[in-house]
Amino acid sequence: MKPDLPITVTHEVYTRCLCLSVHRAARTLARRFDAALAPFGISHGQYSLLMSLNRPDAPRLGEAAAFLAMDRTTLTANLKPLERRGLVDIRPDPEDRRSRRLFLTAAGCDLLKQAVPVWRATHDDVDAVVPGNVRKLRDQLSELASAV
Repeated sequence: MKPDLPITVTHEVYTRCLCLSVHRAARTLARRFDAALAPFGISHGQYSLLMSLNRPDAPRLGEAAAFLAMDRTTLTANLKPLERRGLVDIRPDPEDRRSRRLFLTAAGCDLLKQAVPVWRATHDDVDAVVPGNVRKLRDQLSELASAV
């Protein structure tokens, strides 16, 4: 340890850094949901991605990336294994051939229908151990995500 970086700074970061706290919590939640969704052959991120495509109109790649707070390159990389499994179909946008639209396939929808009860049960378990008001926490995290 260097004298110009005292341990008190480390303690300050540990106790004050919202980013560190959110990352630690997110990694813990991710492991729990990954384990729950493993029997379906998907991760929590893939579940969220697939669920984000369950809407009346297939989103453009950029719209889905913005919704998931991902860059387009990361989303494209995450879509490839889902497309190979036949869970997602990526097609040119008929209104703008330069753009692509993301479609949840029938197989993707079937997989989500099977996974939803497991996701709900896992969420019930997590909600039961979160101190305070879970809905308020979700709202605050959503506000933070749109404000930063």
